[in-house]
Amino acid sequence: MDGLVLVDKPAGKTSHDLTLATRRGLGVRKAGHAGTLDPFATGLLLVLVGRARRAQRFLMALPKTYVAVARLGAVSTTGDPEGEIVETGVIPPDPFVLPTGLVRQRPPIYSAVRVQGMKAYERARRGEAIEMPEREVTVYRFEQLWREEDRAGFLIECSSGTYVRSLIADLGDAYCEELRRTLVGPFDVADADPARVLPLERALSFLPVVMLDDDAGWRAAHGQTVPGEPPDGAAGEVLLVDADGPVAIAEPRDGAVLKPIVGFRA
Repeated sequence: MDGLVLVDKPAGKTSHDLTLATRRGLGVRKAGHAGTLDPFATGLLLVLVGRARRAQRFLMALPKTYVAVARLGAVSTTGDPEGEIVETGVIPPDPFVLPTGLVRQRPPIYSAVRVQGMKAYERARRGEAIEMPEREVTVYRFEQLWREEDRAGFLIECSSGTYVRSLIADLGDAYCEELRRTLVGPFDVADADPARVLPLERALSFLPVVMLDDDAGWRAAHGQTVPGEPPDGAAGEVLLVDADGPVAIAEPRDGAVLKPIVGFRA
């Protein structure tokens, strides 16, 4: 069983909890997920089973879409409802300044970013002072959906690695009270079904496809370069497919050849 399972994570469960439950429900030996959701968050979790786990980093790199509810006039040590909350009564101005494009942000200290080999939240819980390095992310869309008294709702489309908690905290005295991931690349939480495994080719449908004949398919399955280029002027990695299905993810090299970098055959 190889492919992708779309799971709608409820609040209070960890991504690991849902991955384990999915693995047990399907009766598969190994599974992983592509992109952690915080325990308080809900929404789309991509669970990879079988050979699909080999493509984890490509699925993790897909852009994400979130719907967030901000609590205004208060701050949280973690940027979410699970931290120590201090009521300030300082309400950010209306309208908000909502940044888009390239944004430099500092991940929360209560995050899974590794600092000197240890997860930041592990150091924070030990009381260590942590200086989180800034990172550059892309916010494609940041829109206010509604605002009522000390709450406001937002729609956020962003690159992988973006911390929505930080975007909300940067609005002023605010923290992320609710967070729901609705889209990961082409995958929609509305299609979530923990009992359905999308086949490997569907799981990798975001990659341009290059069809191979039997000979080229055999060579690619053994890690050898094959003639070809990304179709329709596409850039970056492609999915090599033969008559039996996905063979490998490959990257273009000089000389109009494609080099397999992740294989899906034995």
